[in-house]
Amino acid sequence: MSDLPFGFSNADDDPDRKKKDAGREEGGPSGQPFGFDPSAFGLGGGGGAGGAGFDPAALGQMLSQFGQMLSGMGSAMGQGGQSGPVNYDVAKNLARQQIGSVTPITEGTASAVADAARLAELWLDGATTLPAGATRTLAWTPNDWLDGTLETWKRLCDPVAQHVSGMWVEGLPEEARNMLGPMTGMLTQMGGLTFGSQLGQALGQLSKEVLTSTDIGLPLGPAGTAALLPAAIEAFTEGLEQSHREVLVFIAAREAAYQRLYSHVPWLRQRLLSTVEDYARGIRMDFSAIEEAAQGLDPSALTDPSRIEKILQQGAFEPQTTPEQKQALERLETLLALVEGWVETVVSEALGDRLPGVAALSETLRRRRATGGPAEQTFATLVGLELRPRKVREAAQLWRRLTTDTGIDARDGVWSHPDLLPDSSDLDNPAAFIDRVVGGDASTFHDPIAQLEQIEAREREEKNRESDDPDAGPATEG
Repeated sequence: MSDLPFGFSNADDDPDRKKKDAGREEGGPSGQPFGFDPSAFGLGGGGGAGGAGFDPAALGQMLSQFGQMLSGMGSAMGQGGQSGPVNYDVAKNLARQQIGSVTPITEGTASAVADAARLAELWLDGATTLPAGATRTLAWTPNDWLDGTLETWKRLCDPVAQHVSGMWVEGLPEEARNMLGPMTGMLTQMGGLTFGSQLGQALGQLSKEVLTSTDIGLPLGPAGTAALLPAAIEAFTEGLEQSHREVLVFIAAREAAYQRLYSHVPWLRQRLLSTVEDYARGIRMDFSAIEEAAQGLDPSALTDPSRIEKILQQGAFEPQTTPEQKQALERLETLLALVEGWVETVVSEALGDRLPGVAALSETLRRRRATGGPAEQTFATLVGLELRPRKVREAAQLWRRLTTDTGIDARDGVWSHPDLLPDSSDLDNPAAFIDRVVGGDASTFHDPIAQLEQIEAREREEKNRESDDPDAGPATEG
């Protein structure tokens, strides 16, 4: 992983590391200005070689100073009450500050978005068996996007923040944990401020660049609501050969296709979000960095706000990639590739003969994702995942071949159960998967309910044959 969640940083031996950090752009999503480092507060144990030992008196002094700093930081950020591992009041305030002033959606723009959505839905009807999934299509400003997607971001970010907060508290020396007692809540509040500040800066940047509510492949907005961001779409259109109207219809068709899939495949939204939660549960950290960072720490640093900020910018932990994380990441990447590949296939089928630039636009968006655009970078900063489906091209090819060989009904029927979907190996060798579908295995492949129904049907047929056969006597007695 090249991007780490919530202020983590790689532990490397580069002597210029501090110079790089000092020169990093303040306030950007990847700058992580409030990278939370519990070791900066002198909580390292004395068990390591050369350790200075645990000083309860020093800890009390540090906590008092830390409380003053926490109060000042919360007031400066306009924090409200915090419940949970992330302070979302801070996140929302900082995001709005970064968004700045926005141009309101005009009646003409809203009408153009609605017309593009209606046209896209009409054309999509002939390209998929899934009916329209959006009950309304809206034109959003960046502020609207922030308000409409924050609840989903909470679900994505809370598991990571909760898990990390619990881990570093558990990593403290036992004597320190016993002495902290209820004061650990204050440290947790500091973590909430830290995470909230990073989330706010990242979402503020992302809100000005996303094109739709599903631009990163995940269903971020409310169910049944399709949303387009006209200002971002206009900026995206600059430099392209296609007209603004064609691009608007194309983007509307992609949003409508995502909405159809997420609305009529009931398990899909839950599966994607739960996979992110599985990834969070797999996070592990090497706490040996605590002792090293605690050595030589000058407690007077806590009285100097500028030195505190420098301390907070120095991450002390490096998350360890675990087998569980690798498996969750592979599942997530494969599922996202299948979703995006299906959307690309359906939109190309629906618009290909009507808008000559569809192929070029699809390639532009595919490259935007493959090279790690703003959405991927933001998600990597927030959750520690490179949300980059690397096999979208292979997935789109599989769906196209499946459409050609089996038809639209069979292709869309694969979404009826998660066990019917192709896996990562099928994307590398689509022929075998297509053969299974063509051979009639799509309805029972790894589907225990369907298999049980088949067994029961065979048993009923055998009983019927026995009852209808006059020559079939009772079972022979032993």
